[in-house]
Amino acid sequence: MSLILRNPHSVEAVLRVRPADVFEVRLAPGTPSPRWAAVAELARQHDIPIRTSLAAPDRNSSGKGKSERLGAASATIQERPDLLIDELFTEEMTERPGLWLALEQLQDPHNVGAIFRTAAFFGVKGIILTRERSAPLSATVYDTASGGLEYVPFAVASNLSRTITLAKAAGLAILGTSEHAAQNLVSPPGDRSTLLIFGNEEQGLRKVTQEHCDELCSLTPLGPIQSLNVSVAAGVLMSKLAPTNSLLNTP
Repeated sequence: MSLILRNPHSVEAVLRVRPADVFEVRLAPGTPSPRWAAVAELARQHDIPIRTSLAAPDRNSSGKGKSERLGAASATIQERPDLLIDELFTEEMTERPGLWLALEQLQDPHNVGAIFRTAAFFGVKGIILTRERSAPLSATVYDTASGGLEYVPFAVASNLSRTITLAKAAGLAILGTSEHAAQNLVSPPGDRSTLLIFGNEEQGLRKVTQEHCDELCSLTPLGPIQSLNVSVAAGVLMSKLAPTNSLLNTP
């Protein structure tokens, strides 16, 4: 399926990682911004068509007659294919300590995109998404991720319990997150690889998923606000759990 991306950082990442999957770039009339100019230069290097953008209906509008501003820049790309679950836990991927994430029924595409962006920053080795009741990997996710989707391998699970079993067999510790958990995560659990699981924005982790976790953890509030948006909480926990060596190659 093709997607229309409007964040130049997202488009640039696709051009650098898989340029054959960029079908065309559309620029606003006149002189492009420095970021879109860099995108256009990369596109020219790969002989990708560059056109002038015209006004078009806003695909994210609520049907109330809104339209995209004249000349908005964009690119049409092929969505990135997901991996098989087993491919995230190969011997090569698990030979050194690392961090994996599982997102159970996250429904806000902005949360999913923000988590992918942060995961790419912290060198997360893979992300598992659930198939049911989850936000699809839409253009909104790609643009919010600002290129992160191109650098973090991901798979879609129809059965998260089976995925957890595979992760355990590969030697990963399974750490679930819950605002009701008694244990506060203060420091990383040694040098063991970890699968960190986040639940739905409203309901959290399902009970059956919690039962498959080795431990549950929470973040203790230090002020009057008692909870965090899931993408913010994910960023805090990734900063604590990502092995130091995974940050050495972070640009």
